[in-house]
Amino acid sequence: MNHLLKIVFGLGFLLMVSGCGTSVQRLDTSEVKDLSGRWNDSDSQMVSEAMVEDCLNRPWLTEFVQRTGKKPDVIVGAIRNRSSEHIATETFTKDLERALINSGRANFVASAEERLGVRGERLDQDLNAAPETRKAPGMEAGADYMLIGSLNSIVDQEKGDKVVYYQVDLELVDMANNRKVWIGNKKIKKFVSRSSFGF
Repeated sequence: MNHLLKIVFGLGFLLMVSGCGTSVQRLDTSEVKDLSGRWNDSDSQMVSEAMVEDCLNRPWLTEFVQRTGKKPDVIVGAIRNRSSEHIATETFTKDLERALINSGRANFVASAEERLGVRGERLDQDLNAAPETRKAPGMEAGADYMLIGSLNSIVDQEKGDKVVYYQVDLELVDMANNRKVWIGNKKIKKFVSRSSFGF
């Protein structure tokens, strides 16, 4: 009987351990997969593309091109996270940059941090590169407009259910005179329901 109990306990332990294994499944990066209901990569891509599309279809762009004969140089400034979650705003900023560049309707200027790295490389070129390949300082493109904004959220929760409301507000500011030439917002609302058993 004692031997039989050992076998039963041993099999039970093996089943328990095998049930705790990690399973990994590769997903298409464009696939929407909401696990927690929090802000995720799909929200970031969807919002950035929709807002850049709206921004570039407003009168300021046509007026700028008619006045100057060129595409505007745009830089993304601070995008502040004022939501109730920890959100990597750098990812959202990169999604905005990508949408702007890929539109083909605006040029994009490197951020302050990126410019420091490029300036360091230019200084190194000045000392070490062949004269015909050196890039002279003082030829950087200055931004015509800066895109700034914030990400806010409101959470309404009752027991295991909650509604999360996100609002992204962006503004495009003329660097020459601080005038706002475009203001846009995008809203997302998510209903998250959790089982009382934790499943």
